[in-house]
Amino acid sequence: MGFLDSIKKAFSGNKDSEEYLNGFSKTNANLGRRLRYISSEGKVDANEFIDELMVALIDSDIGFHTAEKICNDFLNRADYYWRVRSKDMMMDLLTEAMRSVYGEDNKETVYAEEGPTVILMIGVNGSGKTTTCAKLARRYQNEGKKVAMAAADTFRAGAIDQLKQWGERLDVPVVAGKDNEDPSSVLVEACRYAKANDIDILICDTAGRLQTKKNLMAELEKMYRVVGKEIPGAPHNVWLVIDANTGQNGISQAELFNDTAKIDGIILTKMDGTAKGGIVLAIKSELGLPVKYIGFGEKLDDLKEFDVDLYLYSIIEDFQNEH
Repeated sequence: MGFLDSIKKAFSGNKDSEEYLNGFSKTNANLGRRLRYISSEGKVDANEFIDELMVALIDSDIGFHTAEKICNDFLNRADYYWRVRSKDMMMDLLTEAMRSVYGEDNKETVYAEEGPTVILMIGVNGSGKTTTCAKLARRYQNEGKKVAMAAADTFRAGAIDQLKQWGERLDVPVVAGKDNEDPSSVLVEACRYAKANDIDILICDTAGRLQTKKNLMAELEKMYRVVGKEIPGAPHNVWLVIDANTGQNGISQAELFNDTAKIDGIILTKMDGTAKGGIVLAIKSELGLPVKYIGFGEKLDDLKEFDVDLYLYSIIEDFQNEH
């Protein structure tokens, strides 16, 4: 069984396969059909294939550096097998190269051995951060966890009310401050509430400002400090929320936040509305940050754990349909 066959088998047996296929349909329409077009010309020579492949990968927002890594890995695999004997073999080696460039998810979600687990959600305004907090709360509720949320995004108009509304819908308590209040003071109150009420998971919606790198660092450092004083080991996880529609601009956001915060993973939102699904590979390859969750829509259950094999099959499924 080839590599592509193995991920196809895993895909067909996974409960989230349909959501992945629908969520990555635009990326698949772009990349999968481009690959099908390239290979339809009858080319089975790796070197002839590679230039057009590079363009197809970049058009899917995989980015130049990551696309170059994939192409080099592909050529090395082709050389190992002496030559590419068929279109199917070409695609098999390409998919394996993409999987290799993504690598392994090297940062597991951390849970506190005792007391509340604190998750800080960071990201720029408009990324879908507040809604993602609610979706995470729903996931943990479904796992039987006792959840609370902190409305510490105090500088964006309407953010506090938005999270309160989600809390009412979910029957999840929300610790909220006032507009323009110091976010760290809200986090202190939320940590104390979580300890007093035996909360398992505290999800903190933090301010999304990107005014200057210096201000961002100072604000994040203060958040780290105050939650660590209230709950030893906190924050246990820091997740950056990125709107997938931003494409390569999302890499720039991640670089800035990663310079100032100890990011443990990425949550990509609004994936169903973009053809730029290649950003998944770019983020992991260029920054070493794993994608933890993918947001495929507006519903509470539309946040899915990221699975690299489901992802790879979904973005090239259109090519597979020809075989």
